[in-house]
Parts: sequence; C-alpha cells; structure tokens
Amino acid sequence: MNKPIYILLFIAFFVSCTSNTIIKKPDNLIPKKQMVDLLTDMYIAAGAENIKNLNLERNVNYFPLVFEKYNIDSTRFKESNYYYTSRIDDYDEILAKVEERLKALKKQYDDERKIQDSINRLKKPIKKISRPDLPKIK
Repeated sequence: MNKPIYILLFIAFFVSCTSNTIIKKPDNLIPKKQMVDLLTDMYIAAGAENIKNLNLERNVNYFPLVFEKYNIDSTRFKESNYYYTSRIDDYDEILAKVEERLKALKKQYDDERKIQDSINRLKKPIKKISRPDLPKIK
C-alpha cells in the first residue's frame, strides 16, 4: 500500500527537478563558430575600455564596433547569448574555445612584444664608460 505513495512522491520530485529553462531556438541564432569569434572580440573590447587609444581617450565603448564588424545588432546577440546560456554544455564549449583563442592571442602579443623590445634595445647606441681612475692603454 505504501509502494504507490512512494512512487507518486518520486515522480513528483523528479518532475519538479526538471529544468524549465529550455528556450526555443531563435530564428536568427548566431552560429557557434561566429559566436566564438564575437565573444572573443567582445572580451577584447571589454578589456580595452580603460586603456588609452591612439587618440588618448579612455572609457570608449567598443561594443558597437564589434556588432558592426559581425553585422549584427545587440538584440540578436542577446537572444543568441540567452539561448546558449540555457544550454550549459554548448556554452561551456563556446567559452572554452574563446579562452583558447584569447590565450593564443596573448602569447602572440607577448612574443611580438619581446621581439620589438629586442629590436629597440639594438637600436640604442652603446655608451662608453670612461673611468678616470684607470690608466689609459696605448
């Protein structure tokens, strides 16, 4: 007699634990590959916000430029981002690729900076140090 009650409680518990965040796929969903590119550029834009640009300006909002580059609007991005965040496995995959790409870009930047620093060091003239306390060699 208690068995049906336990089964009903188990079913009620199981049904109440299901996720209700399943979102309908938007008609204009941004593909995963483009979403990786877009998020990579958005992270770079967010990081560059407080860095002085060529015009020596700070606090510049670069997000409209990113949207323009990919020919999308903020509404389309929000819908696609909301859809992907509701699908944790897909979003984790996207973010892992974004992180890989950002690390690769940082390594490339660091390598280029080391090369540029080496070139700049070679361009500087070497100063001769004269020591008055040593006798001159003829």
